Amino acid sequence: MYRLEKDVVKSTVNFLKKEVYVVFNDKHLSLRHVVELMTSIGYEPNISLNDYKKETSKSENKTFFYKLGVAGFAFGNIMLLSFPEYFDTNQYLDGDFKKLFGYLNLFLATPVLLYSASDYFISAYKAIRRKYLNIDFPISVGILALFGRSSYEIISQTGAGFMDSFTMFVFLLLVGKWYQNRTYQALSFERDYKSYFPLAVIKVLGDKEQAVPVNNLEVGDTVILRNQEIIPTDAELLSKEAQIDYSFVTGESDAVSKKRGEVIYAGGRQVGSSIKIKVKKAVSQSYLTRLWNQEAFAKEGSYFQSIIDKVSKYFTLFVLMISVSTLIFWWFEGPSLSFKIFTSVLIIACPCALALTLPFAFGNTMTIFGRNRFYLKNAEAVEKMNLVDTLVFDKTGTLTQTGNEDISFVGKELSHEELSGIYSLVSNSTHPLSKTVYLHLDGNTSVEVKNYQELPSKGLQGEVNGVAIKIGSAKFTQFSSKANQDLSSRVYVNIGGAYRGYFLIKKQYRSGIFKMISGLKAQGYNVHLISGDNAAELDNLKKLFPESHLHFNQKPEDKMNYVKNLQASGGTVLMVGDGLNDAGALKQADVGLAVSDDIYSFTPACDAILDAEYFTQLNAFLNFSKRAIKIVRVSFGVSLFYNTLGMTFAVQGLVTPLFAAILMPISSISVVSFITLAIRFSAREKNL
Repeated sequence: MYRLEKDVVKSTVNFLKKEVYVVFNDKHLSLRHVVELMTSIGYEPNISLNDYKKETSKSENKTFFYKLGVAGFAFGNIMLLSFPEYFDTNQYLDGDFKKLFGYLNLFLATPVLLYSASDYFISAYKAIRRKYLNIDFPISVGILALFGRSSYEIISQTGAGFMDSFTMFVFLLLVGKWYQNRTYQALSFERDYKSYFPLAVIKVLGDKEQAVPVNNLEVGDTVILRNQEIIPTDAELLSKEAQIDYSFVTGESDAVSKKRGEVIYAGGRQVGSSIKIKVKKAVSQSYLTRLWNQEAFAKEGSYFQSIIDKVSKYFTLFVLMISVSTLIFWWFEGPSLSFKIFTSVLIIACPCALALTLPFAFGNTMTIFGRNRFYLKNAEAVEKMNLVDTLVFDKTGTLTQTGNEDISFVGKELSHEELSGIYSLVSNSTHPLSKTVYLHLDGNTSVEVKNYQELPSKGLQGEVNGVAIKIGSAKFTQFSSKANQDLSSRVYVNIGGAYRGYFLIKKQYRSGIFKMISGLKAQGYNVHLISGDNAAELDNLKKLFPESHLHFNQKPEDKMNYVKNLQASGGTVLMVGDGLNDAGALKQADVGLAVSDDIYSFTPACDAILDAEYFTQLNAFLNFSKRAIKIVRVSFGVSLFYNTLGMTFAVQGLVTPLFAAILMPISSISVVSFITLAIRFSAREKNL
């Protein structure tokens, strides 16, 4: 749409759900004009304040089945009326009966042309008005040629026509369309309910807090949002004040101040100390989907999709040239024969199977991944994973696991009030080390934190009961000693401007992580580690990574630049992080993968979210993506083979329009069946 109207900024289509998301400049273009523009290209929108999806779905289904029924009824009766003509080899049938049967066939076929096949004509006409040709154009020409030639023969009494072939052709076109829509709906249903975003929030249940998936939230629920967490739905602010960053939605980087009782809208990101909100609307996963696919986080498009776009652009013209040349060549053998062959070429050349290859191959792959809690932003991510040759891992919260660390405090003993202050401060953060300290101090009293700040790669700071508290790195908390002899991580504490000690954290690596990385290396992948933590784990990690590929004390910009340098050296990079201090690197990488533990942090900059429990299957996911691309290539080959072989026979006059009409949906069905079976067999083989 943005190519047709300059004030349409962006339009994103979800073909599976038959939905479009449009961003337009409302100062120069009204909603009415957007609707008129969509209608003019053949996609009239449904706008209703009611639950329009259910109603329009039923209405559209009824209309489609009416058209299918008319075509089927006409086809069946025309076949019966045509039997005498077929079997009257000795010319016993009276001429008046032949004329009567012919006119009855014409009478029955006319509603098929004007009603059942109308969608193809409307689509072709609107495409021509916009000065482009779509795939419905050659189909429409074929329908008109077959009907026109048959009508001429019946009216002029020069033949019986091909109304049986014509009605069967339209009937089979609609059957193929029904099959395609049914398959899309089945795939869409599975994506809706089995591949939803793994985003969770903290819900308040009396005196307790519980992590729940956002799709389980109900109107009236109270939710706690911590620093940098996404607001999943429209809600009322219960806390005294809040700072909301709407840059993902509006592009504006300045945070918006909100006061108690004000409405805060979905898509914003909480900045600062934790806030409480009351849910006012049910969560819309489709809204979060669009947020995840914001243009700011978009990357280069699909190679295979660009091929299909080029095929769609030039294929129609090529088909028309071949069909017209065929018509002229066979004209001297007789107009009736030339029109039959002309129609056959138009019908059999339809690249429906080619158009179905990508959505079904990648759609099935994403469904398999979703069942294994590996959630991809879009289908292009499957293709990009196939090209990956370099993997870059973050350490804290990615290779290491939050929740089962050995932790102790080293330094001057802290009072109950001081522990409560630290507990309150870390409760606002989603960083793995902050969560570790938070769990360790569970049971302390939570108090209000003022002037809260979270500084990437440094730490947290705020005021509790008028006392300034800092926790984080040694430099940030003014720790003077540079020594760190043990293989552990430390979270240093500064209270009231004085260094007080540190939390000594001995991390546990995820089970099976060493085996997984060894397997990646054995398959030829280059593996790197970049961490914002210190080099305490150097000796352990040297067993897995080349020492030159190990980098510690990295700031977020350092991580992003490291990925950029690998790409400049020719690498195709998969960045694996926890989505907190890795946002820049995740966005820069060819594929950004955020690993999620108990609370699912929504990270728009990434291309995929992986449940931490399934992290060790990363190798299997990468291998499966390669297998999916091979299936796509084979499917392309099968589709092109169908078209090439069919056109070869059609231009020689060896294929009738009826056979072409039968072959077209069969080719689509066979390609879709091949893709589905191949993907599922490969998934079973990979234990996915």
